[in-house]
Amino acid sequence: MRLGVHVVSFDVDGGPAAIGPMLARIGEAAERAGVANLSVMDHYLQIMGDPAGPMLEGYTTLGFLAAHTRTVELQLLVTGVTYRHPGLLAKIVSTLDVLSGGRAVLGIGAAWFEREHTALGVPFPPIAERFERLEETLQIVRQMWSDNNGPYAGRHYRLAETLNSPQPLSQPHPPIMIGGGGETKTLRLVARYADACNLFAGPGSGQEQVAAKLDVLARHCEREGTDYSRIRKTILWTGPLEPTAAGVAAFAEQMRQYADIGIEEVHVMPFTPDPVALVDGLGEHVVGQIADL
Repeated sequence: MRLGVHVVSFDVDGGPAAIGPMLARIGEAAERAGVANLSVMDHYLQIMGDPAGPMLEGYTTLGFLAAHTRTVELQLLVTGVTYRHPGLLAKIVSTLDVLSGGRAVLGIGAAWFEREHTALGVPFPPIAERFERLEETLQIVRQMWSDNNGPYAGRHYRLAETLNSPQPLSQPHPPIMIGGGGETKTLRLVARYADACNLFAGPGSGQEQVAAKLDVLARHCEREGTDYSRIRKTILWTGPLEPTAAGVAAFAEQMRQYADIGIEEVHVMPFTPDPVALVDGLGEHVVGQIADL
């Protein structure tokens, strides 16, 4: 099982001037620890606590992290489909992939936080339309990451040309991860378009619920003619994690249960005033413990 670190807080001692150095240290710590994936949220407002708390623009942050890392995958967990025009999104992720040496992942979902859309004047259509836009966006990014640079005509988006130069270094394209566990729409889109899914998991939502979602995904894959084994199954762990001997033992046992149902990657959030120390602790105590699961 692979380990990812999902950075959710930018409220650090020293204020805004200290955020960049803190992120640089997290990137360096992730490399030391052998972390496989480094991600941040994609929101306009902070969703962990006070909405007025510090929140960085996601892809600018990943570009910064690309310069302070060498091997870890870089992604947003996950981009709301409403936040950027799909043609621009494909271009942004292509740029990140080229500049990082082929380490970009496109994490994407249907978006949900209406307040931040209203706050900044970004349209927030009803959920049915957001899923329509999500499917068209998936079609557009896949077309832009192919040899087809012709037009695209959908219900919500029309592109006269899908030119995209330079193309990503990742082949056949940067991995596409869809976040969410909706059984009717989200997991169907995973089966049809994606390379990975991401589900919530924690002490209150055990492996039985995750296993049920994976069963639904497997049935969608069968209907879509997709190889279920090709989809990377990942979770965002919402529970606590203490990088101590006791904490690691408990976490490793929980992850063993998730590995038994097919989970291949877990993303953890450093809810701590010292995220660098936590990432170092993950490298010392956790990465090796779960690597063979």
